[in-house]
Amino acid sequence: MPKTAARFDTLAAATWEAEAKNGDGAARGPMDIEGIFGKNTFGLAEMRARLPKQVFRALMNTVDRGEALDPSVADAVALAMKEWATERGASHFTHWFQPLTGSTAEKHDSFITPNVGGGAVAEFSGKELIQGEPDASSFPSGGLRATFEARGYTAWDPTSPAFIVDTPAGCYLSIPTAFASWTGEALDVKIPLLRSTAALEKQTRRALALFGEQVEQVMATCGPEQEFFLVDQEFFYRRPDLVTTGRTLFGAKPPRGQELEDHYFGSIPDRVLAFMTEVERELYKLGVPLRTRHNEVAPGQFEMAPIYENANLAADHQQLVMITLRKVARKYGLACLLHEKPFAGVNGSGKHLNWAVGTDRANLLEPGDTPHQNMQFLFFCTAVLRAVERHQDLLRSAVAFAGNDHRLGANEAPPAIISVFLGTQLSDVFDQIEASGTATSSKQGGLMGLGSPVLPHIPQHAGDRNRTSPFAFTGNKFEFRALGASQSVSWPATVLNTVMAESVDELCTALEAEVANGISFEDALQQLIATEIRRVKRIIFNGDGYSDEWQEEAARRGLLNLRTTLDALETMVSEKNTALFEKYGVLSGRELESRHEIALETYFKTINIEGETTADVAATMVLPAAFRYMNDLLAAAERAAEIKMDARGLRSTLEHLNALIDELRESLDTLRAQNAELGGEDVHSKAYHMRDNIVPAMLAVRSAVDRLEKVVPDDMWPLPTYRDMLFVK
Repeated sequence: MPKTAARFDTLAAATWEAEAKNGDGAARGPMDIEGIFGKNTFGLAEMRARLPKQVFRALMNTVDRGEALDPSVADAVALAMKEWATERGASHFTHWFQPLTGSTAEKHDSFITPNVGGGAVAEFSGKELIQGEPDASSFPSGGLRATFEARGYTAWDPTSPAFIVDTPAGCYLSIPTAFASWTGEALDVKIPLLRSTAALEKQTRRALALFGEQVEQVMATCGPEQEFFLVDQEFFYRRPDLVTTGRTLFGAKPPRGQELEDHYFGSIPDRVLAFMTEVERELYKLGVPLRTRHNEVAPGQFEMAPIYENANLAADHQQLVMITLRKVARKYGLACLLHEKPFAGVNGSGKHLNWAVGTDRANLLEPGDTPHQNMQFLFFCTAVLRAVERHQDLLRSAVAFAGNDHRLGANEAPPAIISVFLGTQLSDVFDQIEASGTATSSKQGGLMGLGSPVLPHIPQHAGDRNRTSPFAFTGNKFEFRALGASQSVSWPATVLNTVMAESVDELCTALEAEVANGISFEDALQQLIATEIRRVKRIIFNGDGYSDEWQEEAARRGLLNLRTTLDALETMVSEKNTALFEKYGVLSGRELESRHEIALETYFKTINIEGETTADVAATMVLPAAFRYMNDLLAAAERAAEIKMDARGLRSTLEHLNALIDELRESLDTLRAQNAELGGEDVHSKAYHMRDNIVPAMLAVRSAVDRLEKVVPDDMWPLPTYRDMLFVK
């Protein structure tokens, strides 16, 4: 029988050698971070240099203070932006926006405008900068727009700098924009995020005024950590499941996975390090402040993470990170997998969202050395606890989609139960407040000796970290660890901003009422924090979130355990959540309903594609390979019978193979029948059909296929194996 080229694929992938060039062909040398950082952005330095002083000041008032944009400013900015871009070689511009697909979109327009003399000039006006008009009919709207209603608008976001995108064919100017329908309803993730930031800023200013503070700026800050897998392109393009769905729908557990725990923080392979270095170089040019890079837990898994920025800019930059990871990977013969669970049996990939609230002066979630005395910090920390306790459902639904179901509530972090880790120091402070109404001390860290005179004594924190918590305090911020690797951070950040705005609002209202009744602000604040901690303490959990005991304890506490996407999405449009978004002007009821509808539709389509792909690969690749092997065994059995050989092992293998083929055939028939069914006419029933019928049918097919992989000869198996994909770099 002719062999596939599986071993040759592995050999080709393993013989990659580093070149003294970047992926773009430029000679590789030392990276001048300061020289290239922000080089491809129309940032503060470029604007200050190119804009008249009064125009620059007016623009900064919009960027920093949220003041309305003067249309005359737009003309001056457009002229300077066009000159800067064309000097860099840009021939086109695009309004770069983020529709409700989880990705980005762009339509390119040329700078060139014909003139009366038959020539052409490069023009770009303030009107073109401020507003674009892409076709909105083919983007998901969740019922906000009919398909035949095509008009949509993009609106310039001056708080996120325009940037140049370099390609082998040239470069173009990208202008971050919002995206709305003709009726003014948000069709993207940026508009709600900006609205939520404004709501949070308003309530935070109100709270700070009670503390006697006036500030220039209030912002939510985010720092999303990005986990991902890298596989050789040879393997990626020979796996239809990876190409079509982003994850392996089949794959037997290899002899070695992550059991040895030797990949985490190990030495980064040369090829991967070269890839990471170029990713950093490209993102530094775009002003993205990447800070860390390292091996993650699973073989073939890695992480890169930035320094924190304001939430809107961080969300834009996070999209650029994902785009750049995928683009640069191809230059190194790699494919970057951002799916939450591309491989069964090893850790999946998340996107931890580090979130805080700050001003132009300070981080409001910085406890200081004596948090028991820092009443302002305790107020804002209490507001966070209150927000998470009240809106567990909304936070869970913010990270609910098909890919994340493989992580949340499964056998890895974090659990589907939303709880807050505070750590030893803060938990002790709040325990004191709960017991007596006040705290008189804070546990302190110290210096830790390491038992050798040549090693220094190092500072020891007052508490440890907890990597099993979905929402953990990590020193001066909260880390929302439940996000999936592939998702936009905008919606989770929007939810965090909004629930925090409500919490601060209601705490301020309670304080103001007490002060109006003659109670001093200090006494009222102390009493309020004590009352709230007693009410919301059930949300605090510092133990092992992976344990069965926590599942039981959480149920006793009355915490929600929304295990699947559909469980979580059922809560998204509750009366409570609809009222929340409407009250703070973040989303109308229609806009929230549309997002719920899109989430259901996306879930349905994702699982439907996976079900169809599972059936196709099993029927057209796996079964034929099994039949070829059976044919070889039958021929061998026939020859053995001719010479009267007692081929018990051969017969046993043949019987085992035949049983697996029968099992695969039966499970495949079931899956095909379920795929044809679709589950009904409306998207809600279709989504439930996917969860309750397609997913189990897919797992049954996978079970048979994965056991066949352990039987069919390697040179006949049609798919690259986990053994190849996870370890060949």
